[in-house]
Amino acid sequence: MSKIDDINIEIQHIQQQMQEYLQIHWRLFLAEGILFIFLGLCAIVVPQFFTVAIVVFLGWILLFGGIVHVSRAFVFANMPGFGWWLFMGVLQVIVGYLFITKPVAGALTLTMLMTVFFALEGVAKISLALMMRPLANWGFILFSGITALVFALIIWISWSESAQWLLGLFLGINMIFLGWSLVKISLHHKAQ
Repeated sequence: MSKIDDINIEIQHIQQQMQEYLQIHWRLFLAEGILFIFLGLCAIVVPQFFTVAIVVFLGWILLFGGIVHVSRAFVFANMPGFGWWLFMGVLQVIVGYLFITKPVAGALTLTMLMTVFFALEGVAKISLALMMRPLANWGFILFSGITALVFALIIWISWSESAQWLLGLFLGINMIFLGWSLVKISLHHKAQ
């Protein structure tokens, strides 16, 4: 057997496992799809709020995480790497504080990071769709991946002018596409 035959057999095995899993857990995928559609609609209706909320929420997480790092660094001051633990904690505290107090600047930063996220997510979804290709509705995941790549390109092109609202809008649209894909796939596998 050649390596290509081995790869094709492995792909068929993965596809069969995926189909079995979708048939057994279609309700979970349906619920997840509906949740993503709802969250996506919320983000589209109020994209500025959604963008700022993400920045502030992340700021609080970083701030509290940084406080834990700094505290642990001082509790274990004799531990090797003390300076690095302290540095990471202080960095998290500073970035968290800045996100909380300057959410618009944080939105610019996060929008650029979301560009990277959408690009990587798009590649992952396209790869997953190609693995699922013979299964029904695999094209919806492919479409979702392509739209994520398009969103990354659009955000990158218009980053500074639209960072305050575009992130929330595109994240909402992306969630709707993912939710729609999951609903279609789950309902198809329900019938089997």
